[in-house]
Amino acid sequence: MEEFENISKSGNFGNLLFPEESYQVVGACLEVHKELGCGFLEDVYQEALELELKERKIPFMAQPKLSVCYKGKKLKQFYRPDFVCFGKIILEIKNVSEIADIHKAQLLNYLRATHMKLGLLINFNSQYLKPVRVLNLK
Repeated sequence: MEEFENISKSGNFGNLLFPEESYQVVGACLEVHKELGCGFLEDVYQEALELELKERKIPFMAQPKLSVCYKGKKLKQFYRPDFVCFGKIILEIKNVSEIADIHKAQLLNYLRATHMKLGLLINFNSQYLKPVRVLNLK
């Protein structure tokens, strides 16, 4: 799918969207994972990540209440992404056996609803973190 950026194995990041900001956010996630490992509930990673983002002075909002529009009309329903970092990157954290297409689709819907362009999906229930970058190309 074209909504997911590929990072080359050579380390060439090419024209990645928000490379410096996403590097900082992923670095914070890596630090939390290094300290806690896997096996905790998602809420534990959420709280630890809030502390790490603050320590690194990365601007973020934790679980902000964001509106959803339908055909230009604001719905009563809303959603709460785990984090919005730098005012332009949605960070969704998971604690699942593996990231599924439904998780990617959910993040893509969040991006489209907010007109943001980049989402990061992090699964803390893994020996090694493998960030997934999701793009809103519309």
